[in-house]
Amino acid sequence: MSESRPSPLAAARGYLARGWSVVPVEPRGKRPVVPWAEFQRRLPTPEELEAWFHRCGDANLAIVTGAMSQVVVLDVDPRHGGEASLAALIAEHGALPVTVEAITGGGGRHYYFSHPGGVVPNRVAIASGLDLRGDGGMVVAPPSRHPSGRRYAWVPGRSPDEVPLAPVPPWLLRLVLPARPRAGHPITHWRTLVQEGVAQGQRNNTIASLAGHLLWHGVDPQVVLELLLAWNRVRCRPPLADDEVVRVVESILRLHERERGAPFDPGQIGLQRPR
Repeated sequence: MSESRPSPLAAARGYLARGWSVVPVEPRGKRPVVPWAEFQRRLPTPEELEAWFHRCGDANLAIVTGAMSQVVVLDVDPRHGGEASLAALIAEHGALPVTVEAITGGGGRHYYFSHPGGVVPNRVAIASGLDLRGDGGMVVAPPSRHPSGRRYAWVPGRSPDEVPLAPVPPWLLRLVLPARPRAGHPITHWRTLVQEGVAQGQRNNTIASLAGHLLWHGVDPQVVLELLLAWNRVRCRPPLADDEVVRVVESILRLHERERGAPFDPGQIGLQRPR
């Protein structure tokens, strides 16, 4: 990019003017540096943006995805086979529509789509290297800097100033929401999941989604594991084996730590298999 690249604060102002909820994240990282749950329910004020980025001028910035910003993002990670997975899905279902698109600092792609309404939960590993960021999620946005030193950048001709957000392709929604999505607030979605449980065929994906939701909100991994072991035993029909729950939680934790740029070490963080 040229020297005319906006500062993180200037970019954050522009995103806020679009109605996108923006939060600061650690320099060259992905961890929010402010409590961000409330910004899934309201936009930050211009004064909050100014204070955040003046206090930490080299902070990265992230866009809160989901209903608050009316944005859903498909995250393609080529290091884990994302390009091949997306190519296979496109061959089966047709090309993605022209929409806002960013190159990530790690060499991946973020495809931004308009939120379809209702609840679109985060889904990790739709296919190898493909994640969807919806309600309860966030994505690091341009001009943030990756740990590698490279910048996130809008694809020429695909910035939010140049193209509108396209609707989420129906086939992509079907992969994320095998059943018709419930209308309402994201909180209602999570409450319904934990209260009603799920049947065979939805257990692994739901445990993965719940684990990702809890980890993104800063819940200790050992607590996440114990909660999901208990939830699985009481709410899943029939319950998965404990070892399968551990495997799913470890997989999501590994992805979560990778996004934070931290090494995955179950022993160090206390994630242990149940006795």
